[in-house]
Amino acid sequence: MQTYEQIMADLKKGNYKPIYYLMGEESYFIDIITDYIEKNLLRDDEKAFNQVVVYGSDIDLPQIINTARQYPMMASHRVLIVKEAQNVKGIDGTSDDKDPMTLYAANPTKSTILVINYKGKKLDSRKRLAKTLEKEHVLYESKPLYDNQVGPWIINYLKARGITIEPKAAEVMAACMGTKLSAIVMELEKLKTAVGAGNKITEADIEKNVGISKDFNPFELQNAIGSRDAYRSALISKHLGATAKHSIIPDIAVLYGFFTKVMLTHSMRNASNGELASALKVSPYFVKDYQTAARNYSLTQCATVISILREYDAYAKGIDAPPIDDADLLREMVFKIVTC
Repeated sequence: MQTYEQIMADLKKGNYKPIYYLMGEESYFIDIITDYIEKNLLRDDEKAFNQVVVYGSDIDLPQIINTARQYPMMASHRVLIVKEAQNVKGIDGTSDDKDPMTLYAANPTKSTILVINYKGKKLDSRKRLAKTLEKEHVLYESKPLYDNQVGPWIINYLKARGITIEPKAAEVMAACMGTKLSAIVMELEKLKTAVGAGNKITEADIEKNVGISKDFNPFELQNAIGSRDAYRSALISKHLGATAKHSIIPDIAVLYGFFTKVMLTHSMRNASNGELASALKVSPYFVKDYQTAARNYSLTQCATVISILREYDAYAKGIDAPPIDDADLLREMVFKIVTC
């Protein structure tokens, strides 16, 4: 299966395939590939007769294939883009090996470039359609980034656009915004406009333009707990809990990842900072935070913290939950961790 980088490189070279089947949970890369094809494969004067964009809720599979079978007018290609294709019955080729989509993939119209956006799902790799697409066309699965990949991704995204960001500022954004890249990119574009090319984004810039406090966020809570600073841990948890519609679940996810890595730090006491950074999959800039927490929490205490986090994750999801809101749950959980 091709990577995003390989697909984009081939498109820019003019190496086109008859079908681009773009599937998966992360919509950002699907949208970028589709947008490039929509804007660049045909000239503006060719698009009126040769480019069609449809939505899955407005079309069925026979109509898609009939449109794909048409030939271009005064152009080398036709482009047919099917957005929200997960709403088209049969486009996943799961009925049998003789369904229309599978047959079209086996014998496509070479002058048509068919782009299928199959978001939130993926094909059954055992079916003939998936095998044909992977062998003869482009089958791409857009997977969500892991939590520890978001910070480096933010750094690289901005670097490609001539802007740097403080490592801690990138991690603050990653900790507070989750892994949905389309939402992160919207905020990064705001920051890019605000600071300008050639400048460095700081935590203060993020607080001013994105609204994430540089002093009161899940990343700062993590470090306060890691330092066993009971006062600051309580202060941050109180501030976070007071935020409108605050959920404890992202805080638990951040702390769970943190203490899992603290446990790994315990097992690598003799490793260099570089080796530890590689094993933890973090910037060397943050290694000291894990080493500090490892000094403050024994391996047994780390296991206790993990147990506390699991307990409160269940509470947050309504399982045997006490009659208190998320704000009180967060303060109670943080107190138990710092005093364990």
